[in-house]
Amino acid sequence: MTTSQRRTAFRDLHRAGCFALPNPWDGGSAVRFARAGFKALASTSAGAAWALGKEDGEMTVEEVLEHLRFLCGVTELPVNADFEAGFADTAEGVADNVARCIATGVAGLSIEDAVRGELIPVAVAAERIRAARGAIDRSGEDVVLVGRCEAYFMEPLDLGEVIARLRAYGEAGADCLYAPGLKEIGAIAEVVRSVDRPVNANLTGTGLSVADMAAVGVRRVSVGGALARASYAHVDSLVALLATEGRLP
Repeated sequence: MTTSQRRTAFRDLHRAGCFALPNPWDGGSAVRFARAGFKALASTSAGAAWALGKEDGEMTVEEVLEHLRFLCGVTELPVNADFEAGFADTAEGVADNVARCIATGVAGLSIEDAVRGELIPVAVAAERIRAARGAIDRSGEDVVLVGRCEAYFMEPLDLGEVIARLRAYGEAGADCLYAPGLKEIGAIAEVVRSVDRPVNANLTGTGLSVADMAAVGVRRVSVGGALARASYAHVDSLVALLATEGRLP
């Protein structure tokens, strides 16, 4: 598919039903996930950083853009970019970087409301979403914008406050809304009922299935760095055995 066709296909996935969006961290994982029959992929900032020997949040914008170009080049599936907080301290800077992200060929991108482990005031975060929306609109490309509330990865906010943030991001131009870290199906269902945009949910650590998420109206389900973390954990166990006993299973 052309880049335009990928973007159209990705937009269409958000119109009805529920789809799984696995998170590759390198070319090999992207190819394997595509072979498994998924309809789209999403990058993971954590997995991509680990593949470079870094921690989550340590990649530069240049490294992230190169990673996204690479992912978009090894598969024909639409790719949603984990674009962290936009890699800028100002809304104008976020807009500039979003324009650069669009040029990598991604079909969607997310902007978080936290920087250096702290939540941004909601009005400021909404302005950054608005800036990202403007950059997408000026590009003329049909790229899906995801507004993310990171509260449950930090000091948890009351669910009502999280929903208020997500609503603000929808009003600022986000096409899809996401509060990673929610574990209970009731809370996830409350988010879906309370916003007027498609909702992304994270499956990691919930004990739930994609079907469970679909039953409460979630539109897309991702797993963040879970697959990368599990893969590295398995490698670590093999390396430890090799280092201590000089053998493999």
